[in-house]
Amino acid sequence: MTDQLDAAGRLRHLLTLDGLPAPMLQRLIERARTFVPPAAAAAPRGRELEGRTVANLFMEPSTRTRVSFELAARRLGADVVNIEGSAASTVKGETLLDTVYTLQAMRTDLFVIRTAESGAPAEVARRVADDVAVVSGGESHLSHPTQGLLDTLTILQRKPDLDRLVVCIVGDIAHSRVARSAAQALRTLGVRELRLVSPPELKPAPHEFPGATWDSGLDRMLVDADVIMALRIQKERMSATEIPGASAYREQYGINRTRLARARPDAIVMHPGPMNRGIEIESDVADGPQSVIWTQVANGVAVRMAVLLTLAGRSQAR
Repeated sequence: MTDQLDAAGRLRHLLTLDGLPAPMLQRLIERARTFVPPAAAAAPRGRELEGRTVANLFMEPSTRTRVSFELAARRLGADVVNIEGSAASTVKGETLLDTVYTLQAMRTDLFVIRTAESGAPAEVARRVADDVAVVSGGESHLSHPTQGLLDTLTILQRKPDLDRLVVCIVGDIAHSRVARSAAQALRTLGVRELRLVSPPELKPAPHEFPGATWDSGLDRMLVDADVIMALRIQKERMSATEIPGASAYREQYGINRTRLARARPDAIVMHPGPMNRGIEIESDVADGPQSVIWTQVANGVAVRMAVLLTLAGRSQAR
């Protein structure tokens, strides 16, 4: 993995949360809090990134992540270039790295990269100029660092004492970069207990989630949970034989009001989106009083503003 810190110990790239020190995660989260507007207030705006250019290179489909990075950059005054899937020259045979070099030559300062190719963001980070930063917008099944930060922020807004919390992540753990990054942040910041629940076919390798407890039985794992995070079924990352049928999955792992009652009365419910309503989660839970799903979406912009501003602050404008 490319070193994410520069010689002064400042964040240079953000490719994974794994290995980042707790004080750095805390600073990013606290900076993000400053970009969370009060209810009914206008979205915060600034000119801190005026004169900078952010390129969003999304080789996989995305709504929440790409749009929130764009809004984050624009609200800080940056110029934004969006290149998605079939619009990229990689369709013509150009490598991702050559696309990056092309945009870097046009004075792009920061790249947000989303890709199904493991290792691609780190490879780009190794090759860019010293004053250019790279952020992973989601890498294969491995990591989604800004999602991990926004999920942690959302939990802390409702439940500030992580060392007292039981967090239960439910679904396709094996293929989930969301679960990996959330687990890394929560573990680093001292969560009391992390429970993982999935069908046996979607069980993760134990070494990927050190300290976590896995079980295939959702009902018993929900008991006394403070936070429940349902995951999307990652159909694009698994073979058809790995996917339980929709009705069977809903029966065994879908989050409904009956199951929610097993958790603590003030438990919160999360989902990174997009949701398969009626399979992973019922609408009356997703839209119910214990849901913080739309807060997660709102916090995504705030976290990405904090990350862009932190990375851009490493060096003077080019």
